Amino acid sequence: MLINFISWIAVALILATSTTLLITRDWRFSLGALAAQYLAAFWLITRHLPFAMGSAKLITGWMVVAALGMTRLGISNLEEENVESFWPRGQWFKVVLILIVTLAAAGTTSRIEAAIPGLGLPVIAGSLLLIGAGLVHLGVTSEILQVILGLLTLLTGFEILYGAVESSILVAGFLAVTNLGLGIVGSYLLIAGFYPADTEEQA
Repeated sequence: MLINFISWIAVALILATSTTLLITRDWRFSLGALAAQYLAAFWLITRHLPFAMGSAKLITGWMVVAALGMTRLGISNLEEENVESFWPRGQWFKVVLILIVTLAAAGTTSRIEAAIPGLGLPVIAGSLLLIGAGLVHLGVTSEILQVILGLLTLLTGFEILYGAVESSILVAGFLAVTNLGLGIVGSYLLIAGFYPADTEEQA
């Protein structure tokens, strides 16, 4: 079916964007990948939820991307970037971690589908990829923006899987507020992490 084919394309897009978020150090590419990730999640969410609820998730996600992007753009005039010192820093190591997550998701998807029929293999695979990639992202980074992106990725994966099981509008609204809250907190932490140093130097 065409719908299943497009769903697997969305899963492939999720894998590509999750890998990009993990290995890139350019915040522009990271936010672009996050925006594309929300688009893929929108398609998978609408497999089980009404179009309006899926659209709300997409719009909320893009609002978070816009908030983080405007905040980061406002401080991009600073020449020095925060240098991540948390181990590991090797790009190949991160690629291996994504491969492990992919293999784990591929091996677990059919079992979950057998335990909870009707969810759909693409929906399960996409949610597991996002959850695994989010956890890996949080485990290998200490930079503020990257941590926020990891949390957003993890939350998106949970939303896809939860939306396939429960279609509560109240829970969907709460998750949307949580996404916006993460975006606002991330923007605040980005500003607080950059400008105090300038203030101390001027003093």
